[in-house]
Amino acid sequence: MTDQAWELLSNRLVAVAGVLYFLALISHLAEWAALRRLPAEEVVTTGRTAMFGRLGLILTGMAVVAHLGALVGRGMAADPNRVPWGNMYEFTLSGTFVIAAAYLLLRGRLGLEWMAPIVVTLVVSLLMVDVIWLHEPVAPLTEALFSPWLVIHVVSAILATGAFTLAGICSALYLLKDRARPRQTGYLARVPEPAVLDRVAYRLHSFGFPIWTFAVLITGPIWAHQAWSSYWNWDPKEVWAFITWVVYAAYLHARSTAGWKGRNAAIVALVALATLWFNFIGINFFSSTSQHSYAGGAVQVEPRG
Repeated sequence: MTDQAWELLSNRLVAVAGVLYFLALISHLAEWAALRRLPAEEVVTTGRTAMFGRLGLILTGMAVVAHLGALVGRGMAADPNRVPWGNMYEFTLSGTFVIAAAYLLLRGRLGLEWMAPIVVTLVVSLLMVDVIWLHEPVAPLTEALFSPWLVIHVVSAILATGAFTLAGICSALYLLKDRARPRQTGYLARVPEPAVLDRVAYRLHSFGFPIWTFAVLITGPIWAHQAWSSYWNWDPKEVWAFITWVVYAAYLHARSTAGWKGRNAAIVALVALATLWFNFIGINFFSSTSQHSYAGGAVQVEPRG
């Protein structure tokens, strides 16, 4: 296949994934609309409600497969072939894939079935923004980015971002559910109790934090030294990544030493998530000095010295 054919295939698979995610969202909304008519204490495992839930899960799985194919096609479309992290469009495509895939992988283990409508809505929304406003033609990476550390650093950062995003959903729902008690109706009535949400959020944060530490404090500086001959450059991305690390460290430290749980912990977790997504999106659009900018095409990073 030619590079143009790979790029066309990638674009079409993104469209397919978007349609499948949307259909999955419709299925999950139908599932929760049916559950809304029943007492909150009842657990429905058969009939039309269960059918909608299974259909939504199957469609989400199919969307994730198409999503992965789009990423592979994007990388194959470049000459030479490369990882699909050359600009903001590709990074967002990768981030949304990790969020959806992480949900599927952790769904059974952590009992995240209730999270389906939120996760799918988030992924669909980000994909729409990605395709409409962030899409860029495939372009080669600069020479400085052809490094094994690119793969190690970005993979770890994306994995941590996926875990932190799912954890942030739990923290936000904790605040909503805790505030609404005892007047809970509709979807919120089906969400686990605040203590369960708090525990799941903590487990996800505990999983994501060591990976983020590896990305920010180990692989990032090593790659920076290789590319720019300096471990720390006071780049806005570096500074905000460290700020995010500090806030998440404060969250986990407070949980383990001061016994912070519930509302205070959820607020700190959401502040940390805000710094994470500002670093991901805001720096790219509001900083003109960042050497990590993914906005407006292929990454432009020039090695020093």
